[in-house]
Amino acid sequence: MSGSAQAMRLVPGEVDLAALRRVYQGGVTLTLDERAQEAILRAQQTVDDIVVSGRVVYGINTGFGKLAQTQIPASRLADLQRNLVLSHSVGLGDLLPDNVTRLVMATKIISLARGHSGVRIALIEALLRLFNAGVMPCIPEKGSVGASGDLAPLAHLSLMLLGEGQVRVDGALVPAREGLASVGLEPFVLGPKEGLALLNGTQVSTALALRGLFEAENLMAAGLVAGALSLEAIKGSLKPYDARIHQARGQRGQIAVAAAVAALVEGSEILGSHVNCGRVQDPYSVRCVPQVMGACLDNLTHAARVLQIEANAASDNPLVFSDSGDVISGGNFHAEPVAFAADIIALAVAEIGAISERRMALLLDTGLSGLPPFLVRDGGVNSGFMIAQVTAAALASENKSLAHPGSVDSLPTSANQEDHVSMATYAARRLGSMCFNTAAVVGIEAMAAAQGIEFHRPLQSSAQLEQEIARIRQQVAFLEEDRLLAPDIEAMRLWASRCDWPDFLTALLPSQQTVSSGE
Repeated sequence: MSGSAQAMRLVPGEVDLAALRRVYQGGVTLTLDERAQEAILRAQQTVDDIVVSGRVVYGINTGFGKLAQTQIPASRLADLQRNLVLSHSVGLGDLLPDNVTRLVMATKIISLARGHSGVRIALIEALLRLFNAGVMPCIPEKGSVGASGDLAPLAHLSLMLLGEGQVRVDGALVPAREGLASVGLEPFVLGPKEGLALLNGTQVSTALALRGLFEAENLMAAGLVAGALSLEAIKGSLKPYDARIHQARGQRGQIAVAAAVAALVEGSEILGSHVNCGRVQDPYSVRCVPQVMGACLDNLTHAARVLQIEANAASDNPLVFSDSGDVISGGNFHAEPVAFAADIIALAVAEIGAISERRMALLLDTGLSGLPPFLVRDGGVNSGFMIAQVTAAALASENKSLAHPGSVDSLPTSANQEDHVSMATYAARRLGSMCFNTAAVVGIEAMAAAQGIEFHRPLQSSAQLEQEIARIRQQVAFLEEDRLLAPDIEAMRLWASRCDWPDFLTALLPSQQTVSSGE
């Protein structure tokens, strides 16, 4: 990783969303707060003492899952841990992208460094060195049910430490041993419990859910801008955004969204041009933006709280409590909190797209919008934005199916020892496709709304919205007559996916509201 990377100090248990977002975006190197070392060393010593004493403790000198009653002699504990990693490396599908893999590695480091896992500090330091050098494990995206941890994907992460398989460096696949050697490491011989500590945990499902959260936050901001553009394009009423309405209900997200939209259109000539037009009510997709998008914001905020806690959690099994010498088997690896959070994010992402698609349809309906049919002057010969709305409808409809909750599904595994699972990893992974779809829908709406505003010239919108229109016009020209629109839609999808929105919008977003205590 380049020398210009920003150094970030991890304080296990206290890493906030702003720090995790920067890990996701890249350009950071990680160090571990020195105060974490004592807890790590004490937990490892507790494990070593158990091995020396010969006391039988699950996960240290026994088999796993249904084989927990099988005691393993000390001479074979290294084989036990190595075989665990190899036997569990059964993932398949596309590899997780580097931005998600960075989050997996960072949250695994945080979890191990909580001092409840009993691993050597050298193992954590190795993960830090690999992360900082940009040596990424190859983790297939499929194969976890989100209970007993993300076993298969985390096994693929662990292969890297054994020198098995491949790693990815700057997008290129190289042998894992070569990746280890590039940072001065030899393959590890795993000690007691270390393989299990690496494989147990919710880090993959949490990383995928965090990706969904961060992308959903971008879409929240984009959806508010697109909605404000549509409000201007149809010369809609600002009265439903009156703060008194929203204070009377009291929902925080609703209050915040109404204020944000009002700020977006402040100073608009278009808004001032129809103050006395007599328009009483706009359709819900315009009038109820605060209620719908505010509810989405509230749900994203709740999911963000859950995911910040989980990213800092000790979630392997068993957990070591060195103060008492106890090693207790429980179920922190069960990713039900992550599954619910991912499902909540999915609902918000689907609704951001659904209401956006309805505004897009409104813009094309000349009877409701007052704009030329399909937003093109020479209609008939030209279809204008007619089929762009069809694409938006297809994507919004697809998201309805994808929004079906993953958390309510479960199939038992491990000979019914693991008889209820969370399906959190799928629940979180599907957010990537959903965010892609909604970004396209919101981008199509914004492109159409900018077209609609052009029909009101020479009237100007607000300074904020004119700045966004100029940005759109850098990518997409005014549609004077039919042309190939697929490249324009892709450009607008990227517009909606960006993270550099006005400060008063990003201030609404959970991951923008905190400052890492580790810096």
